Amino acid sequence: MSRPNILIFMVDQLNGTLFPDGPADWLHVPNLKRLAARSTRFANAYTASPLCAPGRASFMSGLLPSRSRVYDNAAEFAADIPTYAHHLRRAGYQTCLSGKMHFVGPDQMHGFEERLTTDIYPADFGWTPDYRKPGERIEWWYHNMGSVTGAGVAEITYEMDYDDEVAYHATRKVYDLARSQDDRPWCLTVSFTHPHDPYVARRKYWDFYEDCEHLLPPVPAMDYADHDPHSQRIFDANDWRSFDITDEHISRARRAYFANISYVDAKIGEVMEALDGTRQTEDTIILFVSDHGDMLGERGLWFKMSFFEGSSRVPLMIAAPGMAPGRVDAPVSNIDVCPTLCDLAGVSMEEIAPWVAGETLVPLGQGQVREAPVAMEYAAEASYAPLVSLRQDQWKFNRCTLDPDQLFDLDADPHELRNLADDPANAATLKRFSDMADARWDLEAFDAAIRESQARRWVVYEALREGGYYPWDYQPLKKASEQYMRNHMDLNVVEENARFPRGE
Repeated sequence: MSRPNILIFMVDQLNGTLFPDGPADWLHVPNLKRLAARSTRFANAYTASPLCAPGRASFMSGLLPSRSRVYDNAAEFAADIPTYAHHLRRAGYQTCLSGKMHFVGPDQMHGFEERLTTDIYPADFGWTPDYRKPGERIEWWYHNMGSVTGAGVAEITYEMDYDDEVAYHATRKVYDLARSQDDRPWCLTVSFTHPHDPYVARRKYWDFYEDCEHLLPPVPAMDYADHDPHSQRIFDANDWRSFDITDEHISRARRAYFANISYVDAKIGEVMEALDGTRQTEDTIILFVSDHGDMLGERGLWFKMSFFEGSSRVPLMIAAPGMAPGRVDAPVSNIDVCPTLCDLAGVSMEEIAPWVAGETLVPLGQGQVREAPVAMEYAAEASYAPLVSLRQDQWKFNRCTLDPDQLFDLDADPHELRNLADDPANAATLKRFSDMADARWDLEAFDAAIRESQARRWVVYEALREGGYYPWDYQPLKKASEQYMRNHMDLNVVEENARFPRGE
């Protein structure tokens, strides 16, 4: 029996609460809704870390940031860490990436045999936070609220330039895979930067949400003094005092965000149309996921960097043989993606187990139950010490050595407005989670490792910016002399091989 192809769609900063069981009904996303109808849908999927590079390294490797050492958006992803691309390639798959993966360091492939675009973000150490300077705001790359006050319509941005290119190359690749002489199965990862801020959208998608009933968040902005300490740090890092955010700003930002979900749905539709047209859909596993979410103004918070649901929860859907369509409520993690892909492709779980912390999701798609907690970590901008979280059953437990513990009952309090850590009625639950956290993390050692990594990277970055600069950014190579028709080719062979299907 031939092994299935694998098509992975990753998007950036897509709030998982908008996918309670596939996309919310009011979202204009016809392609994702069709995919959801035939997918196992994980209603409570979480990122390993609510930030781009750490979340993506965990998605690829099956490791939490404390193991991968990708603590922030400028931490090197080491070349000796196996990813799903390594595992599948070793097992005989073609592996290809079109789009963003925010790899930092000189290895810009991490197991991919081919990469079709450059990345949208820098590959060097320039975005390194500095725990030695708590409260410092690094103006040239930290988020600020200008993304909210500047929300609106544009027909082109550099982010649209990027995702248009990602979709174009992915679509071309699907056609090339169909007519290839290479009989290996393939794994194509297509990774978009939308709906990540800035909250700017094309008019055709903006118009979908003119009468949308969801343009204000379910939990309005709170006074700064009423926020927990980490949320206050996020506000400070985002330079909130320099902006006066109105309901009109909030509505426009959320409308543009929803519009960009529709935009990325259309890009996914382009790739899916090529897959359908080349008759590869039935032989292809399709996985859809985001790297983290976006708070979208809930509580007054925007972007990510938080363990609250809007930031940490992500959509995850898998259409695969042996996994029944339907909703799974058990909490799962994006570190589960790597072992799941390997399981579906027939790669030995014993061979990847020594490195991978995640667990295959295939049994959950067959009706089995998982009880193990989901773990999250955060150690980047707006933090001065690492934060950790455990999600199990209806509970979420958050810990940072700088802050009081947090315990939320998500069934009774889905917006996480009541911290139950000091409630005597929940003392036993708090102790259970506290003991699990103590067993899993040495937070003093974790903090020391982060500080050492940051300090080393600041030295290296400052050194490498002196004198001649050699970039690590991926440079796509285009061999024009091997495209279309050239005189070292037989015209008849070119025309025959480039056509799909033949004989119709």
